[in-house]
Amino acid sequence: MHRILTMLAIGASLFAGIAAPAEAVPDISLARLDCGTPQAPTAINERFSDTYAYGDLKIQFVFSCYLIKHGDDYMLWDTGHAMTAPNVAPKVSLVDYLAKIDVKPDQIKYVGISHYHADHTGQIASFPKATLLIGAKEWDAISSPKPPVGANFKPFESWIKAESKVEPQSLDKDVFGDGTVIMLRTPGHTPGHSSLLVKLQQMGPIIITGDAAHFRENFESDGVPSFQL
Repeated sequence: MHRILTMLAIGASLFAGIAAPAEAVPDISLARLDCGTPQAPTAINERFSDTYAYGDLKIQFVFSCYLIKHGDDYMLWDTGHAMTAPNVAPKVSLVDYLAKIDVKPDQIKYVGISHYHADHTGQIASFPKATLLIGAKEWDAISSPKPPVGANFKPFESWIKAESKVEPQSLDKDVFGDGTVIMLRTPGHTPGHSSLLVKLQQMGPIIITGDAAHFRENFESDGVPSFQL
């Protein structure tokens, strides 16, 4: 009798394993969007490396925003310059970019912000239905009665007034709960700076550093940009 019960238990365990397979990870895609451009190429040696690794190199910078599609959910990472920013405004707004792929602003589930500077936060007001993911210290600065110099707090009015949802992050955050998109705590450029890790099936892991580092050479030569804390 004991042997029969043991066999039944093993059979039930195997059946349970067949009946409840591991949940498949949704398809993940990552797209970069142009969100503004400085007027002229920038000499990068003194400003972007404390080891002066770049000589006379000049580069035309582009301010970037990113759209992550996770199954049926959408996330924006950084929102670039405002359309009204003098000299550096994007030619196409984020709302218009999304319209080209039939995505409405209300479909954005999360909008993540690397840090509070204007070239990363300018168009966030277009997405009041999205949950804001931001470093806790960045949020403290933005929502303070006296925001620090450099904190572009005005576009966050809807979240500051609690008309929109915000989730300040003091630690890393697994955005969708399956390890595919992770908000990383990377203080330095600003006190609450964050980077984003996106694990793509074909390309592998991508880290969006958002001014924590700008070039591969920053890692290879330990050349930290001179404006980091």
